[in-house]
Amino acid sequence: MAVQCETTSKRTAKATMSVFERYLSIWVLLCIVAGIVAGQAAPSVFHAVGKMELAHVNLPVGGLIWVMIVPMLVKVDFGALHQVRQHVRGIGVTLFVNWLVKPFSMTFLGWLFIRHLFASLLPASQLDSYIAGLILLAAAPCTAMVFVWSKLSDGDPLFTLSQVALNDTIMVFAFAPLVGVLLGVSAITVPWATLVTSVALYIVIPVLLAQIWRKRLMSKGQSAFDAAMTRIGPWSICALLATLVLLFAFQGQAILAQPLIIALLAVPILIQVFFNSALAYWLNRMVGEKHNVACPSALIGASNFFELAVAAAIGLFGFESGAALATVVGVLIEVPVMLVVVKIVNTSKGWYERG
Repeated sequence: MAVQCETTSKRTAKATMSVFERYLSIWVLLCIVAGIVAGQAAPSVFHAVGKMELAHVNLPVGGLIWVMIVPMLVKVDFGALHQVRQHVRGIGVTLFVNWLVKPFSMTFLGWLFIRHLFASLLPASQLDSYIAGLILLAAAPCTAMVFVWSKLSDGDPLFTLSQVALNDTIMVFAFAPLVGVLLGVSAITVPWATLVTSVALYIVIPVLLAQIWRKRLMSKGQSAFDAAMTRIGPWSICALLATLVLLFAFQGQAILAQPLIIALLAVPILIQVFFNSALAYWLNRMVGEKHNVACPSALIGASNFFELAVAAAIGLFGFESGAALATVVGVLIEVPVMLVVVKIVNTSKGWYERG
């Protein structure tokens, strides 16, 4: 039975994940190498790119980030918010894990690992910045990729859509205050003006543009909308990869000096993923939710809107910051780790339903 389930999962993965999505970790690794090599070969070029700013916003990166985020937000239907009441318990678990557990547990893990256990192995000047990046990663619940994870686990599509719409609505208002509070708790200076600007540039405006675009596409019919989504789907990943090349061109010297940095930053992220997904899965079982609701609830509780996290980290702390590097580590491990979580929830269906 387990073998059959695994085979089905792999077949579904091939059917629902694009080549870019399926091998995202490989593309990210290639971008790391390409960025480091390019940064060492032509440092003046990348420093010139870094200086292309307007009101403290890097113009090339700002453009790439919009190309990253807007196509993903087009998929979100805020009209699905009325469906929230159909799965109150599952939505309650999702909101509890996403907003009251995940950001705070990541703050604790960052403090434990970065400030204490790994402090001697990391550059002292970047410790606060690494923690800030982890906080930004945890404060941004997954938006687009959760649809993929939900399909792979046979999740209820209406529940998935409604919880994404609700999370995105909350994120517009809660992201800046939550990040500000957690940075303050971690004794990190809060750049409030830059934080509010980042929220406006990378959440509010993209959401408005995406919903206008979505309305225009839907006016032409569902088939036209689906065709457009297929066509623009690779835009987000391509823009993300181009941003990573720029980022690692700036980060290259630090990584070459201490190559263990990426592995060390991955530890709290991995613990956070498995802890929050297990907690959400177990809580849904305890409150009596169906398995096809518990799966997307657990998966959205574990994954991150890493495009937003990368954008906010660069906007707040810059290309060369530890915060930007920490959010990129989240991108690096997202797909393989989430596929492991998908496999776990699929193979444990019998245990879940016996409860």
